[in-house]
Amino acid sequence: MKDYIEERVLELAHYIIDTKSTVRAAAKKFRVSKSTVHKDITERLLEINPGLASEVKDVLENNKAERHLRGGMATKEKYRHAKEK
Repeated sequence: MKDYIEERVLELAHYIIDTKSTVRAAAKKFRVSKSTVHKDITERLLEINPGLASEVKDVLENNKAERHLRGGMATKEKYRHAKEK
């Protein structure tokens, strides 16, 4: 694996853990695609640092469990703003 990929994988992992970020938010921050972030976190990180991969997996599973709540809140805000106008 190339050095810059390994460095990006570790930076992504630390960013996701520190900020409890979603894959989409991490992709936007690092200016890569969601599929790249997902591959980095699920496959490449496991080879580099399995302990860190486990921590990231916990954060992503928590985000997945909460996503229906975030979606509901976003829809609520959308219609609240539409009603105000």
